Amino acid sequence: MDEALLRSLTPSVLALLVRRGADFAAAEDAVQDALVEAVRVWPADPPRDPKGWLVTVAWRKFLDQSRADTARRRREDRAGEEPAPGPAPAADDTLRLYFLCAHPSLTPSSAVALTLRAVGGLTTRQIARAYLVPEATMAQRISRAKRTVSGVRFDRPGDVATVLRVLYLVFNEGYSGDVDLAAEAIRLTRQLAAGIDHPEVAGLLALMLLHHARRAGRTAPDGSLVPLAEQDRGRWDTRLIAEGVAILQAALARDRLGEFQAQAAIAALHADAPTAEETDWVQIVEWYDELLRLTGNPVVRLNRAVAVGEADGPRAGLAALAELDGSLPRHTAVAAYLHERDGDLETAARLYAEAAHHAANLAERDHLTRQAARLNARRRH
Repeated sequence: MDEALLRSLTPSVLALLVRRGADFAAAEDAVQDALVEAVRVWPADPPRDPKGWLVTVAWRKFLDQSRADTARRRREDRAGEEPAPGPAPAADDTLRLYFLCAHPSLTPSSAVALTLRAVGGLTTRQIARAYLVPEATMAQRISRAKRTVSGVRFDRPGDVATVLRVLYLVFNEGYSGDVDLAAEAIRLTRQLAAGIDHPEVAGLLALMLLHHARRAGRTAPDGSLVPLAEQDRGRWDTRLIAEGVAILQAALARDRLGEFQAQAAIAALHADAPTAEETDWVQIVEWYDELLRLTGNPVVRLNRAVAVGEADGPRAGLAALAELDGSLPRHTAVAAYLHERDGDLETAARLYAEAAHHAANLAERDHLTRQAARLNARRRH
């Protein structure tokens, strides 16, 4: 049973049903039923045309659902539209599904869940496990999202920026449960890049590949976090780095800079440095300036302060940090790092401990606690 094939066919089958006039929510349910049927039937009797088989079975499932509705007589007119046996039409509306699932009326969490199910072909159980929530909770979230977009016209142009943010949210979840969401986000972004010629889509794909390439070096054998400067660069995936850089260069050559391209350029500079000491921090600061111009994001300002501290010295970094709101996530951890670089171990240890208290997750808390303990031990000796 080729699960990857099923998942890759899911969005185009769903899009075909919607194009034929099926309500999105009902069509999505019918496609899921067809996928279950495929899992049962295909191992013993694989179809010659998997997509055509799914379209036929899903459409029949949809008609069965429609006939059971109170408007049965009106909807049964669609029975004559059942696709004839043979290859499925070549038209693929997958791209429209991306925009539909990232509709601005949906919350980010609902858009992510709906994208993973309708475009990614994941089951509700898989999505729930990945996000560490009960399956019933995720089912309700997906049902509400489907109801929200059911009345949305399928022929309106979508917002690329919204789609990219949804995919980036998926990527940042990393790995949890039995689904590798980072890998899934890369797969979906590749699919989007194949269907739309847009430099920011390429920029996001490059960013994902460059970050994913460093994944093996981010944790020690005991599961603890390894800071970028201390990572074993021999464990980085040079194939992914090369692919990410090539995609980024082609996007930048089009001279339509966007925030994901700027982020990818920063990631490429980190990936290109043979050692942490050889990192081109001056150029990284310049890219952060571009990113600030594009977004004005305070988190970008925080990351820029770190880069300034590396390029111009820790006191310059602390001066840049002093201009920012102290309540920003990771502000205290950045202050601790810069104070340590400046030789003020007592202040750095205190700030590391304070940052650990407010850490967003257990791995980050443990890392910051170890940093505080390390400096306190140095001070005692």
